[in-house]
Amino acid sequence: MPRKGMTFSAVRTIGLKLPQVEEGTTYGSPALKVRGRLLACMAVHKSAEPNSLVVRIDFDQRDFLIAEDPDTYYLTDHYVNYAAVLVRLSRVHSDALQDLLLGAWRFVGAPARRKPRR
Repeated sequence: MPRKGMTFSAVRTIGLKLPQVEEGTTYGSPALKVRGRLLACMAVHKSAEPNSLVVRIDFDQRDFLIAEDPDTYYLTDHYVNYAAVLVRLSRVHSDALQDLLLGAWRFVGAPARRKPRR
């Protein structure tokens, strides 16, 4: 039996359980933010496949995810210089999405490290 896949509604449900996450929009697309900073949103750039989610993560984690599961995680030229990965909602499992959003929350919500004063 084929899987229906995830929707932004499921993303919202998972994401809003994290501290200080709020609903918003980015470029007119539904989004989740942490203290005003983007956590995840539906991809609106024309290079992204339909029903794809953009999730903010660091570059090393992005590279790992794409290498491990390229059917679920991918990147287009537009997103290369952004600390984010594209996620095919039709392919991602709910537990993987939960882990990914938690990692994104840590990445986006972590307090900025101060540079030492000289």
